[in-house]
Amino acid sequence: MRAIALALALLSALACAAPPPAAVASIPVSTASPAPTVPPTPAPTATTQPTPRPIAEVLADVDLARMQAHLQALTAVESRDPRHPGHARAIAYLKEQLGRLPGVTVQSQPFTDQSVPLENVFGVIDPPGGAPLGGWLLLLAHFDSTAKSTPGWRPALDPAPGADDNGTGTAALLEHARILAAERGSFRQRVVIAFVDGEEFFFKGSAAYLATMPRPIPYANVLNIDFVGHNPLADRLDLVWFAQPSAGLRDRVKAANDRYAVGVAPLVEQYATDPNVTIMDIAPWGLAGVPAIALAARYPPVPDATYPGNTTFHTVNDTADKVTSPRLWVKATRLLLAAALELARG
Repeated sequence: MRAIALALALLSALACAAPPPAAVASIPVSTASPAPTVPPTPAPTATTQPTPRPIAEVLADVDLARMQAHLQALTAVESRDPRHPGHARAIAYLKEQLGRLPGVTVQSQPFTDQSVPLENVFGVIDPPGGAPLGGWLLLLAHFDSTAKSTPGWRPALDPAPGADDNGTGTAALLEHARILAAERGSFRQRVVIAFVDGEEFFFKGSAAYLATMPRPIPYANVLNIDFVGHNPLADRLDLVWFAQPSAGLRDRVKAANDRYAVGVAPLVEQYATDPNVTIMDIAPWGLAGVPAIALAARYPPVPDATYPGNTTFHTVNDTADKVTSPRLWVKATRLLLAAALELARG
């Protein structure tokens, strides 16, 4: 029954979020940059690397200060709810940051859900010889925010800073884009960095993007990162995996945590079966048979022995000062980056 309910939920989401046929297109990059911004230290232009840098060495490039600056910028827009003016400023920021990176092609997918305009933003990183027809890697995080758990909250007017959910994942993905752009000389696969919209409307952005895919789907793996900045008790992450096709990808991420001494402990497996409990942006991809995993501090975000809960989740109080576990945030960023590098290098 859970599988049937999940399939029906996905079909409903896809129907509501279906984009126009030519929704994904290259766009000019905005020159506007909302304050505060990250100092412009773009990745070096990638060249073919006969000997790729060791992955452990690349992981050391993850820069907490840069991620914190991104987080400040993303929360400074007040709200990234699609009905709030800050949403457009957040989109402009994402496009501007991706546009600074040599070797990254910026793309966009505008669409609507129940007459609400939404937009996915992509950074495409190809190997020097161009993208193969399949085997691509998708890294995604939702950038929209909500404060629906705050009584009387007005989406078009009131703040929804969304620092942990999902400013932390969005900032991590911007850092991934910077580092992966510099490493693309060692790639054999296309890597797409996707900032998806409408997750708080039930993964609408992820479903809308999947709806544009040709068959067979060119993506071989999907990696998702969502709210990874709060846990004062432990360096715990949930490794959410979606159905049996994702088991191998799950095991690869677990192995990477040990192989590169990332230090996530405990790394807790969560099998995504219940559409009301373990649903994230990986759901549409997993149902389509694409191996998909997600990292989150705790999903669902309820207390247990290694997670105290988060009282600011989905409220106006999810502000940058509540991201109190920078070490966990860095570890989550490194773990997803390690898996991405392995997959991109083939």
